[in-house]
Amino acid sequence: MDFSWTEEQEIWRRTVRDFAKKKIKPKVRDIDTNKKIPEELVKDMAKLGLLAPVVSKEYGGADVNWTMACIAAEELGRADISLAVPVLYLVEAAWGHIFNRYGTLEAKEKYLPQVTSGNAFLGIAVTEPTGGSDIVGAAKTRAKKREHRWVLNGEKLFISGISESKKWGGIHLTLARTDKSAGHKGFSFFAVPLKENPKIKTTLLEDMGRMGISTGGFAMDNVELSDQYLIGELNKGFYYAMEGFSAARVLIGATCIGAAEAALEMGIDHIKTRDAFGRKLGSFEGIQFPLAEHYTNIESVKLLTYKAAWIMDNVHKKNKYNHSDVALAAAMTKLRAPIRAFEAMNEVADWLGATGYTKEHSVEMGIRGVRSYSIGAEGTMNIMRIIIARGLLGKDFLPYRQ
Repeated sequence: MDFSWTEEQEIWRRTVRDFAKKKIKPKVRDIDTNKKIPEELVKDMAKLGLLAPVVSKEYGGADVNWTMACIAAEELGRADISLAVPVLYLVEAAWGHIFNRYGTLEAKEKYLPQVTSGNAFLGIAVTEPTGGSDIVGAAKTRAKKREHRWVLNGEKLFISGISESKKWGGIHLTLARTDKSAGHKGFSFFAVPLKENPKIKTTLLEDMGRMGISTGGFAMDNVELSDQYLIGELNKGFYYAMEGFSAARVLIGATCIGAAEAALEMGIDHIKTRDAFGRKLGSFEGIQFPLAEHYTNIESVKLLTYKAAWIMDNVHKKNKYNHSDVALAAAMTKLRAPIRAFEAMNEVADWLGATGYTKEHSVEMGIRGVRSYSIGAEGTMNIMRIIIARGLLGKDFLPYRQ
């Protein structure tokens, strides 16, 4: 057992940290205010290999493993505490991996080089207006084969990257039911382009945080796709979605670590310099004890996160673990990381006093941004608990099993 970083990992961390400190951090407030990640910043990220970095080099990716992907996510979270840039990063990393792994050669050649170069967006579309967590029971989107084309009808909502996909082009990996009698074994994944598609109507929602990346939905009215847009095997879409969600949850853990550490660093700077009652704020146990708790909590989340990344690396490289192991580790990471990060940020806001409730300080962006991860992004907290309990008790104890 070795908890040290390799030389390659240290260099990668320094490289991403320096880039993020120089290129991203000065723009975070503008990104949050203007509700847009500057295109030149996206292109700069592409040059460093930060767009879908786990994708194969033949498509312009960096072909990094999940530990390296988490290191980058952590550093992006540290620089952009609003978590807009980290959301762009983790969505394209997690679902770029699925598309790279299961997409058709024709579709990958068409879209992946555009994604990794910052000229197209790659997102995920599973959630629907009638439900998110209950994918099997609530999903109404259908795909039917008519002659040599797939015809998709349905609506997706609470989806990241709608504006980006409409403007830049690209695809959303979209889950659709292809066999209504087969339960979770009756879903397939399709790569759906949103740009200049007259049979797709998009809508936008305004989130409370992570303002730099759009959220919304799209409705499909007889959208026709050829077989090259089918991802992987027919009726295996549910499994691909679960694999992608696990990857995204681990990256969420890493972004939460970075953002929480940044907040604690801001708080420490404040309590070491702020005078109250003739002493520095940091001299009071009422400040020191919460600091000790939050620091320890974030360190524990870091261990969970990088263990999950290590398990993922061993699944794909050595076949040492299976996807159930990944799902369990990822769920534990997702269960703890957003909560611990929010608690730390909220504590720092208390230390700052009135300043913490203004936009003069960036901690409020973090509080708004990280809240999305516990509300539902990539799965609610109770879904994480169900996944963990399933791993401990077995599928026979699932509460929705009939």
